[in-house]
Amino acid sequence: MTANAETAKEAFAKAVEWHVAKRFRGVSISDGHKSFTIAEFAWTMASQEIADTACAAAQRLPVLD
Repeated sequence: MTANAETAKEAFAKAVEWHVAKRFRGVSISDGHKSFTIAEFAWTMASQEIADTACAAAQRLPVLD
């Protein structure tokens, strides 16, 4: 069974819904090249969020001469 989502967050929400509410097992999320378990995808999303935050913070730092 597959479902399409426009965003990663929508795909994650649908996967969690299927796993929890519908009790489906072995739910995965694919980006078209790689499949992720729900846990792997959560880790990937959190890691990206941390990286984005770190980059944004680094861009706000004053330049020292």
